[in-house]
Amino acid sequence: MVETLWILGKTLVQIVIILIPIILAVAYLTYAERKIIGYMQVRIGPNRVNFSAIPLLRRGRGLGQPIADTLKLLFKEIIIPSNSDRFLFVIAPILSIAPALAAWAVIPFADGWVLADINAGVLYILAMTSIGVYGVIIAGWASNSKYAFLSTLRVTAQVVSYEIAMGFAIVGVLMAAGSLNLGDIVAAQKGSIIHWFWLPLLPLFVIYFISGVAETNRAPFDVAEGESEIVAGFHVEYSGMLFALFFLAEYANMILISALAAIMFLGGWLSPFQGIPVLENLFSWVPGIFWMLAKMATLLFFFLWFRATFPRYRYDQIMRLGWKIFIPITLVWIVLVGLFILMKLPPWFVA
Repeated sequence: MVETLWILGKTLVQIVIILIPIILAVAYLTYAERKIIGYMQVRIGPNRVNFSAIPLLRRGRGLGQPIADTLKLLFKEIIIPSNSDRFLFVIAPILSIAPALAAWAVIPFADGWVLADINAGVLYILAMTSIGVYGVIIAGWASNSKYAFLSTLRVTAQVVSYEIAMGFAIVGVLMAAGSLNLGDIVAAQKGSIIHWFWLPLLPLFVIYFISGVAETNRAPFDVAEGESEIVAGFHVEYSGMLFALFFLAEYANMILISALAAIMFLGGWLSPFQGIPVLENLFSWVPGIFWMLAKMATLLFFFLWFRATFPRYRYDQIMRLGWKIFIPITLVWIVLVGLFILMKLPPWFVA
């Protein structure tokens, strides 16, 4: 009994240690987005809410803005439309945020730094992220609104299109690594930056990342929200903290996609200078988690850069990109990966 309680308590502490930085990262990713896009558009961005009690943080950087936004949404009234399905209306945002956080249980931040080191980690990730889609679909249905329902129809078609492409891209990684375990996938990329899977699987890497942008409903694939067309889409009837949960889920999924892309294509926590004697010794003091976070931050920057750069795609363009370009390319590349493994040509494909 005591041993069971000890294991339970230890697991809970580990969960808290993982969740608190993720929630803070989600909050400050919204701040980073507003600042970065502001600079790209020659604006200042948030610069009023600061931590006045801390001398180094008094200047007008607006570092307190995410906390102010959270408090504002916490105290706002949650309005449930009279003709909506109350149970589904409330459960939808929870279905969006819970899988986005639960998926982090199998993400290795460094060698041995993982909550649950399971052999089928990739399958667990796919299962969790698939559940999150139902939150958006249920929200559009339960709201009993024409705009929300139209958004749900768009989301359903978009998710079906890009989940297939993402799945095929992951299949290529699994074939190259010879394992479903995320730690083993990183171990299969040991060596310098040219040994990582981004090089031999470059088309799959590009398709995976762009499909990840589409799966998180980010610009230029934000037809699910489409403010200029369907008035915010699936969450048009939401307010207060229920409204905030959808945005927390969106940004948590962005961080998750970046972490998975870093693990599967960019060597995870491995140093880019591994195998290069002079540089490897020079950067040997840098911990693995730093490289992991640096790769994630770089990929997250691309999420923000896309939003500031590209206009929203038309619905038919999104469908054509998914079905006629991404899926055929992934299928062809999977066949090529299989042939390379069979013939054992490049060293990075030999599992």
